[in-house]
Amino acid sequence: MALSLLGCGDRSDAASVADPELTAVLARWDQDDKADLKAVVVMRDGQVVAERYFNGETDKTLHDVRSAGKSVTALLATIAVDRGLISSLADPVKTYWPQAATSAIGDVRLDDVLTMRSGLAAFDADTPSPGDEDRLDEAADPVAFTLGVPRAHTPGVHYRYNSLTAYVAGLVIEKAAGRPMSRFADETLFKPLGIDVWRWDADVAGHTKGQGNLWLTARDLATLGELVRARGVYRGHRIVSEAGVDAMLQPRLQIPPEADDPYADAYGYFWYAKTYDIGSRKVPIRFASGNGGNKIYIAPDQRLVVAITSSAYGRGYGQRRSEAILKAILEVESR
Repeated sequence: MALSLLGCGDRSDAASVADPELTAVLARWDQDDKADLKAVVVMRDGQVVAERYFNGETDKTLHDVRSAGKSVTALLATIAVDRGLISSLADPVKTYWPQAATSAIGDVRLDDVLTMRSGLAAFDADTPSPGDEDRLDEAADPVAFTLGVPRAHTPGVHYRYNSLTAYVAGLVIEKAAGRPMSRFADETLFKPLGIDVWRWDADVAGHTKGQGNLWLTARDLATLGELVRARGVYRGHRIVSEAGVDAMLQPRLQIPPEADDPYADAYGYFWYAKTYDIGSRKVPIRFASGNGGNKIYIAPDQRLVVAITSSAYGRGYGQRRSEAILKAILEVESR
């Protein structure tokens, strides 16, 4: 079962102007034989122009967007810099987390944390690695576990995607802000955006998971994307500095072949970049990505945001399906 809400008048707070071509594109996925696509919301210039809900999801459903939450952690790090809570992303972790001073992570610069170049022995594609995400999740004391992960490489050199360094980013934001990262997010990001209903899971010690497990509605996920597309401004109000958003999205490394990631070309601060060939055009995309196909896609040249929620966790087709949805939307927009 699929549901389209545009024109229903149930969300007076969100400007909506239906685009029939895009609405028809989304309707194609009514025939998807999997039962785990949940929602697609398309914004153009900050207005919802198409949305569709699948398999019991509604515009009120909170959805775990998994590692797309890492990109929100990067937004919060940017806000912390804007507010002077973090002096510079060139600072080492130990500046804000003194407990880490004698650990392998202590001397790592924050910008190397945000680009997955911490040098720690943590690589989520290699489950035996000491800092693997499952080991972190299962640790009785996640902070002690993190401090005990050894160094495998010189920091700032090798890209190794892992949840551990995003967890570190969350801890640094917590220390710098002097309050849980979830509360900092509510005060500085969610409330200013009108996001009132959300959930961000914490570990057993009560630390917000900077690595993910953020629960949002599909529309609110799109709203975060619109903030980034508009370079820190939402409905005329500046929430994040333009320079900070630009720095966050700037590609800082090419995704190496060993990362085995066909969906991205480059990486910024917990945000991905890819350029698609759509017809005769090159279309640059910035995006947040979570397990199962959860996405915030931003197409700056088309002034578009596409938010996708999906519960195809651990299934490769979830990522392929989300990319197919994006491409279908871009093909319409590029005519």
